[in-house]
Amino acid sequence: MTDMMHNFELFQPGSLADAQALLKKHGDDAWLLAGGKDSLDWFKDRVMQPTAVIDISGLAELGAGIRDEAGGVYISAMTTLTDVAENALIKDRFPLLAEAAAHVASPQIRNVGTIGGNVCQDTRCSYYRDGFPCYRAGGNTCYANTPTAMNREHTLFEAKRCVAVTPSDTAPACVVLEAEMVVRRGKKEVVIPAEKFFIGPDIDIERMTALKPGDILMGIRIPAKWSGSHQYFEKVADRNTWDFALVSIAMAATVEGEAVTDIRLACGAVQCTPRRLSDVEDLLKGEVPNEEMETLAGRVASSGSKPLNYNHFKQPLMSSLAKRAVRSMSA
Repeated sequence: MTDMMHNFELFQPGSLADAQALLKKHGDDAWLLAGGKDSLDWFKDRVMQPTAVIDISGLAELGAGIRDEAGGVYISAMTTLTDVAENALIKDRFPLLAEAAAHVASPQIRNVGTIGGNVCQDTRCSYYRDGFPCYRAGGNTCYANTPTAMNREHTLFEAKRCVAVTPSDTAPACVVLEAEMVVRRGKKEVVIPAEKFFIGPDIDIERMTALKPGDILMGIRIPAKWSGSHQYFEKVADRNTWDFALVSIAMAATVEGEAVTDIRLACGAVQCTPRRLSDVEDLLKGEVPNEEMETLAGRVASSGSKPLNYNHFKQPLMSSLAKRAVRSMSA
C-alpha cells in the first residue's frame, strides 16, 4: 500500500548535541528531517521505515542564512532553495548556483526544500525507489541494467553494478565552484571538498555522499575564487517544472583578453556523481571560444560514454550542452 506512512517516533531536539545523541542512540533506525520534501516520499512509498525521525529544522546552530565570507559565501544547510535562488549576494557573485537552485522542482518545493537536502538526496532510480532488492538496497542485482529494463534516465558513465545517477541540480554547481561541505562529525567540524563529497558505487554502493552515520551537514562554503567569473548553467528535463534533469551542465570560466585562462565544467545526471569534464577543460584553456572550439568541446564531452538500452539520446544532448556552455563565453 502506497501513500500510507508507517509509524515512527518524531523527535525535535533543542540543540545540535541532542540531535547527535539521538542519532547515536537509534543508529540505523534514525532518519534526519530538514525540509522533508524527499523524506516524505520515501515514507509514503514505505520503502524507508525508520523508527525515529529527528527533525533538525528548528536547531539554532543550523539557522538558515547566507553570509559574506571574504568575498565568498557561507550558506547554511537549512537555507531554502528559494532563498539561495533569490539572494542578492549569490546572484551577484555566483549566478551559476542561483540559477541551479531556481531550476529545482517547483516553486512550492523550493520554498520549503533546503539546499542541504538537495545535495544529500538519494537517487531517483525507479527500481530502487519502488523497493526492488537491488545492489544499492543491499541486494545482488541491478534491475535497471537488464535487456528489458527501463533506463532512460540512467547513467552514461561508470556503470559499476549500479547505473543510477545523481538527481541534485545544485551538486554540479557546487563542484564547479569548488565548494566545501562543512560537516559536524562527533565533536569535530570536518570540511569536505564538493568533488569528494559526492561518491560513486566504487566507494560505497549504498551511499551517494561521504556523510557517515551520525554526520550532520552544517553548511556549504563557496570560496571567492570564482566570484565574478563567467558562469553558465542549463538543465534539460522532460518538463521545466518538477522533473529531474535528463542532463545538466554547469560552468565557471575566467577570460582574459579573448582567451580562456581557467575553466571548470561538470555535468549532472550522466553518472552517479557530478561528472567533471576535465578533458574539455584542458581543451579550452588558453583558447579563444569560437565555433570550432564549440564543436570540439561537444565531441570531447561525451567521449567514452556507454549508453544503456534507452538513453542513447543523452550522448548528443550532453554534447549540445557543452557546445552551448562554450558559446555563452562569446555571446
